[in-house]
Amino acid sequence: MSGKKDQRQRRSVEERRAQLVTLATAMFADRAYDDISIGEIAQAAGISKGLLYHYFPSKRAFFAAAVKHAAQELLAATALPDLVPGTLNLEAMRRSLDAYLRYVEERAPSYRFLLRGGDPELTAIVDDTRKQFLDRILLQVGTTVDDAVIRSLARGWVGFVECASLDWLEHGDMTRAELTTILTQACFGVFSGAMMARPHGEVNSG
Repeated sequence: MSGKKDQRQRRSVEERRAQLVTLATAMFADRAYDDISIGEIAQAAGISKGLLYHYFPSKRAFFAAAVKHAAQELLAATALPDLVPGTLNLEAMRRSLDAYLRYVEERAPSYRFLLRGGDPELTAIVDDTRKQFLDRILLQVGTTVDDAVIRSLARGWVGFVECASLDWLEHGDMTRAELTTILTQACFGVFSGAMMARPHGEVNSG
């Protein structure tokens, strides 16, 4: 009986932590880290500062958990299990980008929050997220991170997607479908050009 009680308690703690992390993502989205105090966070959560420290040892740990949560949400939202390695399939890339932009559109505060950056530990979380996107792209193109040209192009394209997405959030003067098409065409242009420039290089456009 005590085992079931312990499981319920652990689940309750995890659920409460998840709620607090969601709150942190919203609070830090449009305000600087130093502008928000632990007291304000606790008040917004409807708990005492002491209880907040029970879930997170410091404000920095709270902030880091929120950054990691936003990164995990984005990666999960854009995962496509049916990508074929070594095939730059435009339809698969379009669906991946559409999922990415849908996340950007529906979770704009989380997306801005994720890209804001921070100290080295927090920047590492963002960089790891970018690396996982990069690995997905390289897997589909059919090359490895050891290929310096393709790696550099892939990183540049990921940066282009991020900047274009932030501009889209700011101005909203394109539809999601229009931006998806632009980013898909840019991806194919970048990688097909690079692969065709190599001896015997080719891209299978599926």
